[in-house]
Amino acid sequence: MTGGNGAKPYDTTFPWLLEARARERPDATAFRWKRYGIWRRFTWSEYYRLVRWTALGLYTLGIGRGDKAAFIMGNRPAWPIYEVAVQSLGAATVGIYKDSLSDEVAYVLQQSDARIVLVEGQEQLDRVLDIIDKTRVEKIIIDEAKGLHMYRDKLGDLIITFGDLVKTGRALEEQSPGLYDKLTSDLDPDDIAGLFTTSGTTGKPKLAMLTHRNLLAMAYQLNQLDPVDPSWEYVSFLPPAWVGEQMMSIALHFIAGFRINFPESPETFWRDFREIAPHFLFAPPRIWERIAKDVMAKMEDSDPVKKLFYRIAMWVGWRAAESRLRPGRRAPSLVWRVAWYLAYWLALRGILDKTGLKRVKRAYTGGAMLGPDYVKYFHALGVNLKQIYGQTEIAGIAVVHPDDDVRLDTVGKPLPETEIRIAEDGEILLRSPAVMKGYYRNPEATQKTIDPEGWLHTGDVGELTRDGHLVIHDRAKEILVLSDGTRVAPQVVQNKLKFSPYIAEAAIIGHGRPYLVALLNIDYTTVSRWAERRGIPFSGYSDLSQKPEVLELLKREVARANSRLPERLRVRRFVSLFKEFHPDDGEMTRTRKLRRKVIEERYAGLIEAMYRGDREYELTVEMRLEDGRRVSVTRMVAILDA
Repeated sequence: MTGGNGAKPYDTTFPWLLEARARERPDATAFRWKRYGIWRRFTWSEYYRLVRWTALGLYTLGIGRGDKAAFIMGNRPAWPIYEVAVQSLGAATVGIYKDSLSDEVAYVLQQSDARIVLVEGQEQLDRVLDIIDKTRVEKIIIDEAKGLHMYRDKLGDLIITFGDLVKTGRALEEQSPGLYDKLTSDLDPDDIAGLFTTSGTTGKPKLAMLTHRNLLAMAYQLNQLDPVDPSWEYVSFLPPAWVGEQMMSIALHFIAGFRINFPESPETFWRDFREIAPHFLFAPPRIWERIAKDVMAKMEDSDPVKKLFYRIAMWVGWRAAESRLRPGRRAPSLVWRVAWYLAYWLALRGILDKTGLKRVKRAYTGGAMLGPDYVKYFHALGVNLKQIYGQTEIAGIAVVHPDDDVRLDTVGKPLPETEIRIAEDGEILLRSPAVMKGYYRNPEATQKTIDPEGWLHTGDVGELTRDGHLVIHDRAKEILVLSDGTRVAPQVVQNKLKFSPYIAEAAIIGHGRPYLVALLNIDYTTVSRWAERRGIPFSGYSDLSQKPEVLELLKREVARANSRLPERLRVRRFVSLFKEFHPDDGEMTRTRKLRRKVIEERYAGLIEAMYRGDREYELTVEMRLEDGRRVSVTRMVAILDA
């Protein structure tokens, strides 16, 4: 079933791989799910059985080759079971972010032509029902059906529970024992496995068509470079709609066979994460920033003795990290290895235990550039954190740091079967068996993105070092050019600012201007703790962000960041916004990337005031509340010189 002589290990499909896993290791644990405080174990044979029954249940709903099936789910086992079941029928899935608003749900369902949709619970069900008349959806499957009995009477056959779907499939298998094998026998590695939404930082997201071969080729290459032991633990916690979670919890999971753990709920995630203490993980920069900021803030609140031990240990850790992360250096010198070992037992081991990172052998960050200060910080703690580079269009990962060659100035080297070329204008081009088939129903965009020779045009600007490392400057569309011609990669400046535990987000503005300015979001968790320790009263985010003491704190943090930047890259003026950048307001994508164009348009008046030299500005911003209502908020904000 893998394509005959000369076939690559990734010339197969997810259903075929699952069957092979169930046959080779039937009693080994495939995944665990925490319910009511207890971890329930599922073996590979149970996983395969649930997929078979779900696929046959979907078959009774009329799903077949070429169809599209959507899901709006959190990190629950129903999602991968449903996804592989859909693929077993020759159909493809499309993920929608769980916190998407109704109009975003409608857009993806319309663009994908999805006929069925799996939702987690009532909140997601209501959003689909709001816009179902605008879509082709014929059936809604509900995973968490508690409290939904009243919907059954009103909606009738439109809805079915996931449990009932599985029961239907089980009954069909008893009647027709060989039906599932017949349905999967004509699958092809080049079948579309899923449609994946692109980040959409500069417009509406497109749907990238990734085949079984694309996704498995990426996972196979990564596992060749960084082998994962089947006994290792992994925690599923990123949005299932994002290619980043798909490449770990499905593609790499099927290739390497490790154990996945699904937390009980988002609220219990960090407790469950620490309980599992995974051996490896992948997370976007915002997660690593959050962990580091929490550690920094808690150490500031600790007693003098613990604080002293922490500072001594981190002083050693920083220097050991600097020794290891230098170009050409493969490991810290013996002196720093011994010193770090002592620091580990003095303080660092306790920090790693509290954060759940004690057993991590390999950690990845991607989706955006993580500031080098954060990379160095985690290496100082003893976490083998590595940058990766890739895009949805190449199944998630194309470039990664080797374990023995992690560098602060690069994102690593290409995976074994991936080629990199730098175009004359500096654009990064990639070629690999993981490159997508194209954009769904968008041949013009496909033609612009993939050239006739198979090179993927990434839209990112970068360069290759002499020893084959890739250096990323920024998205070509994101590069700012100051009025004197100075080119600025905003991410570099933003990452310096965000290394402060008190700054959550920073939007750098300056294209065509004489200098840079910044729109800042405070980190509410750490700043509120800071204010409470000093007896500063506040009523919420909006109030706290404008306190004179907080503005002075931010002024010091901006000055600290500026001191580590070249003169032309320094921020001259900044404001602390009274609202956070948020996806619901269009200022960020669902993966928390800033939409610079939206921000510049929304805050145009404030930006002009900053460059005029004004000291304050009356800012009016429209915000969307959790219930969907829009409100306008007006408040005076101070404009500060850095």
